[in-house]
Amino acid sequence: MCGYVKIGNLQVAKVLYDFVNSEALRETGLDNEKFWDDFGKLVSDLAPKNKALLIEREELQKKIDAWHRENDAFEFNSYKSFLENIGYLEPEVGEFTITTTNIDDAITHQAGPQLVVPIDNARYAINAANARWGSLYDALYGTDVISEEGGAAKEGSYNPVRGGKVIAFAKNFLDENFPLQTSSHQEATTYAVVSGRLDVTLKSGETTGLKDSFKFVGYQGTAEEPKAILLKNNGLHVEMQIDRNHPIGKTDAAGVKDIYLESATSTIMDCEDSVAAVDAEDKTLVYRNWLGLNRGDLTSVFSKGEKKITRSLNPDRTYTGLNGEEITLSGRVLMFVRNVGHLMTNNAILDESGQEVPEGIMDGVLTSLMAKHGLLGNGQYQNSQKGSVYIVKPKMHGSKEVAFANELFNRIEDMLDLKRHTLKIGVMDEERRTSLNLKNCIYEVRERIAFINTGFLDRTGDEIHTSMEAGAMIRKGEMKVSPWLNSYEKNNVRIGLDTGFKGKAQIGKGMWAMPDLMAEMLKQKSGHLQAGGNTAWVPSPTAATLHALHYHAIDVRKVQEELQNEVKNYREDILQIPIAGKQNWSTAEIQEELDNSAQTLLGYVVRWVEQGVGCSKVPDINNVALMEDRATLRISSQMLSNWLHHGICTKEQMLDTLKRMAQIVDKQNAGDPLYNPMAPNFDESIAFHAACDLVFKGKEQPSGYTEPILHRSRLEAKDKPHVRS
Repeated sequence: MCGYVKIGNLQVAKVLYDFVNSEALRETGLDNEKFWDDFGKLVSDLAPKNKALLIEREELQKKIDAWHRENDAFEFNSYKSFLENIGYLEPEVGEFTITTTNIDDAITHQAGPQLVVPIDNARYAINAANARWGSLYDALYGTDVISEEGGAAKEGSYNPVRGGKVIAFAKNFLDENFPLQTSSHQEATTYAVVSGRLDVTLKSGETTGLKDSFKFVGYQGTAEEPKAILLKNNGLHVEMQIDRNHPIGKTDAAGVKDIYLESATSTIMDCEDSVAAVDAEDKTLVYRNWLGLNRGDLTSVFSKGEKKITRSLNPDRTYTGLNGEEITLSGRVLMFVRNVGHLMTNNAILDESGQEVPEGIMDGVLTSLMAKHGLLGNGQYQNSQKGSVYIVKPKMHGSKEVAFANELFNRIEDMLDLKRHTLKIGVMDEERRTSLNLKNCIYEVRERIAFINTGFLDRTGDEIHTSMEAGAMIRKGEMKVSPWLNSYEKNNVRIGLDTGFKGKAQIGKGMWAMPDLMAEMLKQKSGHLQAGGNTAWVPSPTAATLHALHYHAIDVRKVQEELQNEVKNYREDILQIPIAGKQNWSTAEIQEELDNSAQTLLGYVVRWVEQGVGCSKVPDINNVALMEDRATLRISSQMLSNWLHHGICTKEQMLDTLKRMAQIVDKQNAGDPLYNPMAPNFDESIAFHAACDLVFKGKEQPSGYTEPILHRSRLEAKDKPHVRS
């Protein structure tokens, strides 16, 4: 730490203070001294309220733990009444409809994939921002969606056999979603625009057009020889690119060189689960990247072979409309920013008594300040065309905590001279108390809410922790088919539709965590649309392009219309605790579960603590690469803590498992020159100690969160960097 600057009743780390004054406040119309004075007053007023909410969480958990210990014979009605009496289950508010205004079309009119990306990595953030459009040919060619059978291997230079399969797949996509009046796009030899319609000449010499002529909306180039054809289906655009001189275009009868899909319509730039930001230097990097994204001038320079490549934000795309007017489509996603929750503090700013300021308050103020640049047009691009800032708020427990976030947003708008409800909120439905009181939570932010979603991992971690004393939990694999989880997913959609989300806000679904298994994603992830989600998380721009295929095949608006007739109340189903009745697992099954969770936990923790990597592809015990972040860590650590607490395994067995899995993780990372092995010197490994604490002290962690242990260990590792042995 490079020292603090005292200003008003705050002490601000100099690196952050200098950045805010010289970069973030510039061109905002805000006075530097008044900004810090207002910030200090906000902290003084709201930090105590933040702390009181955390104390309430702890008190409720203590009461729930005590109830389970005192009631060996579980009786559901008694349990439900108890939760009502202590205020955990809230009386549900009456009927209402959200009144949020000035929401961008990417939320209200387009259903599509959503990326989540660590904002501390500029290259990844830029790639995600540019993921609005993606090459279908590239997405198919480079993934397992296209089989390598029959000589279609993807290794080496371009393989025409594989390329042929890609083109056939893409033309089939056109036939299914933009069918011709006669024949197939496979038979097309020429695309031309004639009198505002798309004329397609076939190999037979016949001329035809689109069966649904309204799906043709524009073109690039001349009408007689267009360079691109713009199509639209279910609110998403498709661009057929034509170039008869291109290596691929030469091989196509119609000269089609590629098909670009409008892919990720929105992206969550993440300050939370996928980053490892533990001090002022880390937080300043996070905020600087967010400022660059809002001003449109963020760049990333990296090497690819012997070449230096500079990555920057994509420009907009322009077309000629059917009446000759110019059509402009964004070349970039609509960006949300995910702040941290209410729990953590950070040493980047201290209050007047020298205590760390709540990080969620700090994120709220500073990410909103950066976003104001976009609202003012201080740069090449504007994120929101409707003058809104989209902030996702995670890990809130019940409606009181959501109301506090609303109060915080009000105060931030006042201090930044923003109109009321400029700051929109995304409420993540990932804590049990929020799931059970979701309608009340939405009510507290009914004038600014733009997003709700579900998340299996954090939600399961909280499920385990909340009911830790109830008994040993079922295995992780069984959680995905448990009654509470299915009801939780349905309840999220039902409450969203009941409160008026259709056509106004996003109802989101969770992450596909296996970025290399895209064929399986195509088989399974359509279920998120069929469940009523108008967005769902994907792990990469390539995955976004492939997931976009689902939104062409399924009209989510119609799905939501059908689901609006759903009247079932899922609250009692959500309260079903996933404890194992008869614990008849074999010794081998128990060890398998321990090995699986321990290996996943260690693989993530070692990179987080030693290298500051908050999200990465981590090979599991079977060497299948999985996207890991703090949510996956939370479920693994809580699962192991629960089984240890209930005697499914011994402490000695758990420690032995962790040591054996550490050696496997070391081998999986052997090719990384920055990696510090955990074995055989376990006592000297900060990462191994952190992993052990997450398990052996997991029960006592607030809400089962991993952040306190991770942050402490990362700070220790930064202070005492290790050298690879």
